[in-house]
Amino acid sequence: MEARDTGAALTNAYRGLAAGGCSLQPVQEHFPGSEARSFLLQHKAKTWDEPDMINPASSSASLCLPSSSSSSLSTTSFHRVVITGDSAADVTWVRPAELQDIAAKLMGAMRARQQRMVASLQRFPRTATRFLRPPGDKVDCGTEDGLPNGYPAFATVDVTAVVEADGAATPPPVTPAALTLPSRVAMVRGVAVLYVDEKAQEDGQAWALPCDATIGLSSHLSDLGVLLGLVQDGPLKTFCQRRLKLLAAKFQVHQMTNELAEMIQLKVDGCRDFENVVKVDTHIHAAACMTARELLQMMRSAREEGVPVSRGPDGRELTLAELFAQLHLRSDSIDLDNLDVHVDRDTFQRFDRFNDKYNPLGSSELRNVFLKTNNHMSGKYFAMLVKNVGRRLEASRYQYAEPRMSVYGRSRGDWEKLAGWFEQHQVYSPHLRWVIQVPRIYHIFRTRNIIPSFGVMLENIFLPLFEVTLNPDSNPTLHNFLQHVTGFDSVSDESLAEGLFLPDSPAPEEWTSAENPPYAYYVYYMFANVAVLNQLRRQCNMNTFVFRPHCGEAGSVAHLADSFLTSDNISHGINLSKSPVLQYLYYLCQIPIAMSPISNNSLFLEYSRNPFLDFYHKGLTVSLSSDDPLQFHFTQEALVEEYATAAHFWKLSTCDLCEIASNSVRQSGLSHMEKREFLGDKYLEEGPEGNDATKSNVAPIRVAFRHETLCQELELLTKASPSSPP
Repeated sequence: MEARDTGAALTNAYRGLAAGGCSLQPVQEHFPGSEARSFLLQHKAKTWDEPDMINPASSSASLCLPSSSSSSLSTTSFHRVVITGDSAADVTWVRPAELQDIAAKLMGAMRARQQRMVASLQRFPRTATRFLRPPGDKVDCGTEDGLPNGYPAFATVDVTAVVEADGAATPPPVTPAALTLPSRVAMVRGVAVLYVDEKAQEDGQAWALPCDATIGLSSHLSDLGVLLGLVQDGPLKTFCQRRLKLLAAKFQVHQMTNELAEMIQLKVDGCRDFENVVKVDTHIHAAACMTARELLQMMRSAREEGVPVSRGPDGRELTLAELFAQLHLRSDSIDLDNLDVHVDRDTFQRFDRFNDKYNPLGSSELRNVFLKTNNHMSGKYFAMLVKNVGRRLEASRYQYAEPRMSVYGRSRGDWEKLAGWFEQHQVYSPHLRWVIQVPRIYHIFRTRNIIPSFGVMLENIFLPLFEVTLNPDSNPTLHNFLQHVTGFDSVSDESLAEGLFLPDSPAPEEWTSAENPPYAYYVYYMFANVAVLNQLRRQCNMNTFVFRPHCGEAGSVAHLADSFLTSDNISHGINLSKSPVLQYLYYLCQIPIAMSPISNNSLFLEYSRNPFLDFYHKGLTVSLSSDDPLQFHFTQEALVEEYATAAHFWKLSTCDLCEIASNSVRQSGLSHMEKREFLGDKYLEEGPEGNDATKSNVAPIRVAFRHETLCQELELLTKASPSSPP
């Protein structure tokens, strides 16, 4: 059926709903040149006392948007939720003076994040940037042109000299025109410091960076302490909780009044369904990116080859059949059940048992043969499994993935071995981007005397990256591999007991005990080194990285505060439901969250209690990810399995699914040109024209609603903040 006929049929079908106080009127077309005409149900809302419809323009609580977006919003007509009255403060039951204090605290937290994102060359949304701009500042927040890695533009923030705890003033940043690229690097108290030459290093004259004033340990701990105080602030918790409930209620009203219009928009103006929009699996571990059936088929194929796959205790090479015999396993009767890689009810709240599922047939030797890059076969089988996943994604055309590979920090050779495996087996795919995860297992290495201190672990992780950035010819293999890496991750069991990160905590080179540093300690030193590395690589015209750790799956809510200050986006984040303040801040800053409800259902939180739907209704930037298809999924399309399960369980519409998929593209490390291709030419712009519906299939009405609602919240805080203009 032609688009014109489809629109007419739907319109006629909905005409019967126009009775009883509802009138069906044509509205302006959302896409110039479209021959089809969409319709909206426009309700004649009445009050008990007044027969006429309330005029939103006369309300003091009506939406007031920045001039840059007002013109575009006026082109999209839909039912808007408007709060009438003197101010929205009445809705949240706070006094004007109290609201002023609350707004100042929230705006301060947002500025703290903004400064760190700018200093580390990570992302910060344009909408929040416009509202955080000082009064009278009309400098545009920038464009993406010129950024080597193609991430959305960064806001312009002046980073001036600050006084650290020891009283020494951090020198101001050097302008790019005066820059002389450094040639030497060294770790000083856990953070990389750059020097122009050997003499400068001997004299202690460090190469100044724009991020020096922002990533200092004392300022970080100070802001972290303030943020943790806000999390426990009573009036602030009440305010945020009520605002979040109001956001969810607004979305429910929007769905009731505009769902039919969104459906017509998608059917008339769109040209893609959910199957044909790009979806990115932004959180998937490479060691479990294949299905159990694929792993089983690889094991059967390797058994038939009869080639040596391992070495025995006596140094003799063993075939897979001989290895099975040595392990007292029957290689001729293995199936999916005795492969034993799928999780079951025994893994709930037992992360140790979940880690054992990485061992096929319960054997760590088989894990080493098939799921490791550094083994007797030089990671041949693991490369074949990953390449099969890449080919499957290429065949699907509209699915991408960002597998996570581990760098442990045991030695400086870890990077060279990983890059060598990548190049030797040509593990390239246009549908794969790579994230490096650093397991938080220092205590294991220290107990085994593999490394003497946490500082050495940091050196093993970051110094090779600085060295190859300063001199790419020193290791061309690693240099080429880094061009396929988009970010860093920090991963381990968050539920383990940990200490506190305090100003008197030992420096990394002094952390020599077998006790594992706390989560905040890992996160800060990884963030600080990534920030310095990004500044250097940007000056060298190389791609930069984002920090996107596992966070909020279990353990303390304070982990989410750590990531708020340091991370571009996070994975899991289910503990945000326990902190309304952090949840509201994550919403205001639109921090992307890759959630894995099926994974959480097997480990920490039952599917019915997962907050994904609640987060989505409130407007948090959430996406769906598979985490570990080997353990959790049964089909070859694990990501589609996640979407299908969520759609059935939570009754998500096509527009909902497409919006979640669009969030995954924005969150991903795909290049600027790829995002333009998948979301439209204006994907960087937020608002009703930010997504091209012909590509992302998100109804313009939905995009406009999200943008207006966010602007309403930011405007409320801006007007109430003491620093806002009169």
